[in-house]
Amino acid sequence: MPVKAMDLFDAYAKNALPKDHGYIVTSSFSANSVYSHYEIVSYNNVKTIYPNDEGLTFQTDGKKLFILIEPGSYPNKGMEPFVRSNAEKIPLRFSELDLHTCKNQTRIYWAKEAVISYGSFTISRPAGINFSFCFYQLPDMYQSMQLFFEKTFSKECSVPFVDAKKVAAIIADKIKTKMVWDYQAE
Repeated sequence: MPVKAMDLFDAYAKNALPKDHGYIVTSSFSANSVYSHYEIVSYNNVKTIYPNDEGLTFQTDGKKLFILIEPGSYPNKGMEPFVRSNAEKIPLRFSELDLHTCKNQTRIYWAKEAVISYGSFTISRPAGINFSFCFYQLPDMYQSMQLFFEKTFSKECSVPFVDAKKVAAIIADKIKTKMVWDYQAE
């Protein structure tokens, strides 16, 4: 059975990162609450990948999709996500995000559109419980990503399973429709 996903930095060390096109999912979890955000990057036609002090830099274009999860008790919920502290911000306004409010009042936001990063992007080396995974382009990749988000939303972010399942399906569909490159087969 082929490997569906691998830690990004392990894949780099094993020379197992896809060069033609790939998907990277990174997380950032708060140490004090279930506040978290995810960044999904699809990329294509990598010129080079090299390590630096921050993490791995990819010399290629990338499409980024952001997800933000706020617990019901989050004190800055009225503050636009792009002006929050460095540990909590994503580069978007509320008007650029879709929202699902869970039955436990956790709010899940996700980008309406992917943001394109031209030329290069860097994936920071994760610390603590944060992670960076590379998903491989396989026939069931979107289903694997959906299951991955269901589990991490539910287990890591305390999202009720029914809400995690619903939002994970929406996000997997968004990845499939908004993050593919023109030449890429679905």
